[in-house]
Amino acid sequence: MSLDQKSALRVAQVLNEALPYIQRFIGKTVVVKFGGNAMVDEELQNSFARDVILMKLVGMNPVVVHGGGPQIGELLKKLSIESRFVDGMRVTDSETMDVVEMVLGGTVNKQIVNLINKNGGRAVGVTGKDGLLIRAKKLRRNEESAGLHASEIIDIGHVGEVESIDTDVIEMLINSDFIPVIAPIGVGRSGESYNINADLVAGKIAEYLKAEKLMLLTNVAGLQDKNGEVLTGLSTLEVDGLIADRTIYGGMLPKIACALDAVKAGVTSAHIIDGRVPHAVLLEIFTDTGVGTLITNSNLQQEKSA
Repeated sequence: MSLDQKSALRVAQVLNEALPYIQRFIGKTVVVKFGGNAMVDEELQNSFARDVILMKLVGMNPVVVHGGGPQIGELLKKLSIESRFVDGMRVTDSETMDVVEMVLGGTVNKQIVNLINKNGGRAVGVTGKDGLLIRAKKLRRNEESAGLHASEIIDIGHVGEVESIDTDVIEMLINSDFIPVIAPIGVGRSGESYNINADLVAGKIAEYLKAEKLMLLTNVAGLQDKNGEVLTGLSTLEVDGLIADRTIYGGMLPKIACALDAVKAGVTSAHIIDGRVPHAVLLEIFTDTGVGTLITNSNLQQEKSA
């Protein structure tokens, strides 16, 4: 069935709007952290898969990093293993780490690879242990001891932080025309496994790859001001100010800090986008309006608003 004139014009306008962005980002690397509603809603899963496939087809280099907290929690519950959290991070003993590796490196990673492949793409899944991609070390938390006015070091087990990224595996996959799908499991110097926050891994990978963009999918419309209005284009200095005046606080703070660190380290821009919107990734990259918050070091007058 042919399009009517109005519908045909709308399609032409969309393609015309996308063209300069496609031209601008050919050959550029975009690291996307896949999580939240987009990971569990079937329509959003398929729209995400088609987004990264289209990015690859028009000459961009998408790299997917994924989480899997709810899936880990569900299996731990089935196995009657108690989940405990410190500052939002899962305390990960050896038994829990086995489950984390099984879920992140096995079930979830392969589901995302299969999702991309069945939509016509070519994806390969790896964990940070493959090829020593993610070198990690134990993360320790300092917590004020009640009544003692001193810091106490809290051991949260096999929870790690990124020490370094070896990009050889990722670059090999990109150059072989594959879409890398990375589970955020790191490896220590003695071969021990570490569970690492997926946002932090995505930020570090973007930094080491000198990526054009870091995109973090969330379950909110973007970074909001104190009146609940979404903030669009922000400089790193403006974000620092929002942290200082506590506009940014609580659960959003680690995600924003990750985006901020990546941009300060040389990633051209970071995007906090609403993963509940179908095709959010394409809308953010290829349209003038976008669907979230853009953070950049560049002159905002030369950048599109998020």
